[in-house]
Amino acid sequence: MTLPGGSLRQARIWPPASRIRAVLCDRDGTLVVDHPYNGDPAYVDPLPGVRTGLQRLRDGGLAIALITNQSGIGRGWLRREQVDAVNEEVARLVGPFDCVLVCPHTAEEQCACRKPAAQMVHDAARLLGVQPSECVVVGNSSADREAAARAGAAAILLGDEAASFDEATELILERS
Repeated sequence: MTLPGGSLRQARIWPPASRIRAVLCDRDGTLVVDHPYNGDPAYVDPLPGVRTGLQRLRDGGLAIALITNQSGIGRGWLRREQVDAVNEEVARLVGPFDCVLVCPHTAEEQCACRKPAAQMVHDAARLLGVQPSECVVVGNSSADREAAARAGAAAILLGDEAASFDEATELILERS
């Protein structure tokens, strides 16, 4: 793909995965527009290409999970029910998830589940019946990449390894 200014960049999954069987997606800034601490389903706006990309991955036989940090719960700014309602609206707009995992903790709590820790990746893999090494985490932050690395999964960062969800979908399908 050509970037502004004419430079060429090779999109990639890092580290290169041998076979992908499951895709673990971050929510805010990856699947939907990031409205910080959103507890209102009316503010769920899917990003371009997400619905069709996820459907192509499902059609390709891949399991799809949602793994999301939601520290607004731990801060007392959101109730778990609000986060669940937002996640349900995401699923209504982009298609169903095989499992949904939410970390409600703040970074200060130093829990095992909050990305960049690996627990949500391990838990999602277990729930989906695959090994972490058969998963790719699709996200938009270094915490997503680090959680994948700590769990032994691959990662694609939108805007880094892939410019869009469409490009990420192509990379994943090539390795599934």
